[in-house]
Amino acid sequence: MNRDNRQKRVIIMGAGGRDFHNFNMVYRESSETRVVAFTAAQIPGIEEKVYPADLAGPLYPEGIPIFSQERLSELIQKYAVDEVVFSYSDISHEMVGHQASVTLAAGADFLLLGPERTMLETTIPVISVCAVRTGCGKSQLTRHLCDLLQERNISTVVIRHPMAYGDLSRQRVQRFATPVDLDAQECTIEEREEYEPLIARNAVVFAGVDYREVLIRVEAERPQLILWDGGNNDFPFIRSNLEIVLLDPFRPGHGLLYHPGETNLRRARVLVINKVNSAPHHCVERVLEIVHQVNPEAQIVETASTYKVDDPEAIKGKRVLVVEDGPTLTHGEMAHGIGYLAAQEMGAAKIVNPKPFARGSLRETFDTYTHIADLLPAMGYGPEQTADLEATINQTPADVVLVATPVDLASLLKLNKKCVRLTYEIQPMGKPRMEDILLEFLKEYRLLIS
Repeated sequence: MNRDNRQKRVIIMGAGGRDFHNFNMVYRESSETRVVAFTAAQIPGIEEKVYPADLAGPLYPEGIPIFSQERLSELIQKYAVDEVVFSYSDISHEMVGHQASVTLAAGADFLLLGPERTMLETTIPVISVCAVRTGCGKSQLTRHLCDLLQERNISTVVIRHPMAYGDLSRQRVQRFATPVDLDAQECTIEEREEYEPLIARNAVVFAGVDYREVLIRVEAERPQLILWDGGNNDFPFIRSNLEIVLLDPFRPGHGLLYHPGETNLRRARVLVINKVNSAPHHCVERVLEIVHQVNPEAQIVETASTYKVDDPEAIKGKRVLVVEDGPTLTHGEMAHGIGYLAAQEMGAAKIVNPKPFARGSLRETFDTYTHIADLLPAMGYGPEQTADLEATINQTPADVVLVATPVDLASLLKLNKKCVRLTYEIQPMGKPRMEDILLEFLKEYRLLIS
């Protein structure tokens, strides 16, 4: 059949989040297109799955297969694909261009879906927290906003960007209000890093795979406000009334170099430059210069990222294994995080290199992300990878493990070393403060009577 007279055949490139959302929003009910496959990157093992029929809808009674992204050219030929939809985040513009070239060379069109076609609508006021790169401090800012809202008795539900790593049908809509909910959903380390600190603040968190259904469930709880907690550097799935975007002066030019972070930079109403307490002054100035160039109307807030260690004396003079947030080090491309700096400041005799002792998938992680310095990324996208993380920590010859992730690894893993926890929060620096901007917003939407 001639291409002009048949359904358009589509492949969606993703990583277990934006890809499924784009399908649900644009293609699930379209009889004019046929999504023949998803391709997957970044998330180990996801290419062995199928997007299930109960999520894919009646037009896809057998579901949709998920393949490794490495097979893209082959799949375009095999399925006579017309269009490839790029649907994941924190990718350099150069790499997006490479994937476009692979697609075009294989004979298909290359498409990016934008906010207008993929954002859900709600009558509840929404504040979104997004970033130009992974690891800028979104979670810190979300927690800070939760604190400020609770102080003012504003009922709030947090909707988190998806982390669809398990049973997709079971994860269609997820609600987390207690630690028991995390156990019941068999959450991975990556999920717990995001949910646990919010639950500890008595916040209710929703996530899932089908965000239409997620939003319906949230609206049924009738909160006064929705707080969108973004993932990577993606833009929100729900149209927000106040878009807040974070920048990282340790990566000062990255706001213009990564997709879709630059989209966030250009759209934001409020831009937060975090880590100004530890970043070099000239790097902060470079970020400000970029902001003034591309989004001069945005309000600019400067914040500090501060840390607290529960037993600093345990670090001094010891051989320390530093465990940092996984995504920040991997596709976030940070050579080190706050844990590494803290270990040095607290007088560690040596920061132990875990690479020679890495087990299983952790070896692949170090081979793939060669920029990572003498630290261990807290990779735990599933039981097998979590076991590899535990074995790597136990095999590494260190006196102390400094856990610089938002989750208490000692409560999840069986470790043979003393663990010291580092927690970090966001602090205001100068004016305007985030609190001032939030109060203006609450008054604007009649959530707070002045």
